[in-house]
Amino acid sequence: GKRTALKHSRILIHQPMGGAEGQASDIEITAREIQKLKKELYEIIAYHSGQTYEKIWQDADRDFWMTSDEAKEYGMIDEVLYREKKSKNSAQQS
Repeated sequence: GKRTALKHSRILIHQPMGGAEGQASDIEITAREIQKLKKELYEIIAYHSGQTYEKIWQDADRDFWMTSDEAKEYGMIDEVLYREKKSKNSAQQS
């Protein structure tokens, strides 16, 4: 895969957010749409991470922060990127 993060990155999953105002029926429509979006999003994350839908649902109930290494273990990313140190010779040639 091509999902990467830098070594000192932080990855966050959480519930979809949205706001609604107006009549009660408008608020209800918006709430239903957010619930559909939440279900679809969690299914996608579960599929690509290898975690169960239930685990994603539980973890995303509140802000769920991960280091890049934790995100790789969780299945959110495929690789942690590290900066390669330049040798003295390559730095002098630049």
